[in-house]
Amino acid sequence: MRIHSVAGVLAAAAAVGGLLAGCGNNTTSGNTATTAPPAASNAPATGQQQHNQADVVFLQNMIPHHQQAIMMSQMASTRATTPQVKDLAARIQATQQPEIDQMRNLLTAWRVPASAPSGGMGPMGGMGEMMGGMGPGQGPGMMSGTTVDRMFLQMMIVHHQGAIDMSQTELAQGSNPDARQLAQKIITAQQAEITQMQTLLQQI
Repeated sequence: MRIHSVAGVLAAAAAVGGLLAGCGNNTTSGNTATTAPPAASNAPATGQQQHNQADVVFLQNMIPHHQQAIMMSQMASTRATTPQVKDLAARIQATQQPEIDQMRNLLTAWRVPASAPSGGMGPMGGMGEMMGGMGPGQGPGMMSGTTVDRMFLQMMIVHHQGAIDMSQTELAQGSNPDARQLAQKIITAQQAEITQMQTLLQQI
C-alpha cells in the first residue's frame, strides 16, 4: 500500500511538472507573438509611401513642367504691360513653386529621383527666344506693349492644358492619395486660369 501511494505521488508530480512545462511553452510563444506585430507593422509602407509607377511618372514630369511655367511667368512679370497679366504671372509663380516642393518631397519619401526624362522646353522655347533672346538687328520695340501679354497668355493656355492632361492621367492611373489630390488641385486651378486667360485675350 505504501509503495502504491509513493508511486501515485510521483505520477501526480510528473503530471503537474508537465502542465507547468506546457504553460512555460505557451508563455514563450505568447512573448513571440507579442513581438511579431511591430515587425509586421514596419514591413508595409505607410499610407504616404504607397504609390505606383503612374504616380512617379506624374511627379517627375510635372516638376519640370511647373518649372517651365515659372520661368515663363518670370519673363511676363518683367516684360508684360497689362496689370492683370502681371498679377496672373505672379500668382502662377506663388502657386507652383510650393507644388514643386511638395512633389519633390513625395519622391524623396519614395526614394525615387526627382529627375524627369530630358526633352524640349515646349512652349517655353519660342517664348524665351522672342522675349529674351534679342540679338543684333532686333530692336527692343519688337516685343513691346501688349504683344508680350498676348504671347504669354496664348502659350500659357497651351502649357496649362498640358498640365491638365497629365493630371487627368494621374487620376485615372495613379494610386497615391497625395499625388492624386495634387492632380485634382492642378486641374481645378489651371482650368480656372485658362478661362481667365481666354477672357484677357479678348480684352487686350
